[in-house]
Amino acid sequence: MNKDIPIIEIIPFSIELSSVVKTLNYEWLEKYFKVEKGDVIALSNPQTEIIDKGGFIYFVKQNNEIVGTVSLLKKSGTVFELGKMAVTEKAQGLGIGKLLVEHCLTIAKEKNIEKLILYSNTKLASAIHLYKKYGFTEIELEQGLYERANIKMEILI
Repeated sequence: MNKDIPIIEIIPFSIELSSVVKTLNYEWLEKYFKVEKGDVIALSNPQTEIIDKGGFIYFVKQNNEIVGTVSLLKKSGTVFELGKMAVTEKAQGLGIGKLLVEHCLTIAKEKNIEKLILYSNTKLASAIHLYKKYGFTEIELEQGLYERANIKMEILI
């Protein structure tokens, strides 16, 4: 076996990984924006704020190290928000974000989710490009959910 080929797997949330959700998200939030009150609440308590409310959290593990995460936050019975997506800086450019989006789309189909929404910022051009590549389209952005958001997108599953 070639040791240069990274072993990548997607794993579901476990309580032992609670702090990793926060660490990965704070890394990019502090670099590009700021950590908002809602982020502190959700990322400090992912079990109660995401999982217990019907959502899902997944991680990308590369060579036994967690390098990325994404959440599907339940908004209604058939609508979820693709959010809290983060890839550690050293793993960026390796297609981890693509894997996370593809995984969320697969899960949405399996769980009969009808629509995924997301909030982002056009400053994150590579993320917006990725979302568009997978069929997300821009829709009207309501005010007040995230200070940093200047774009809202959706995809019908």
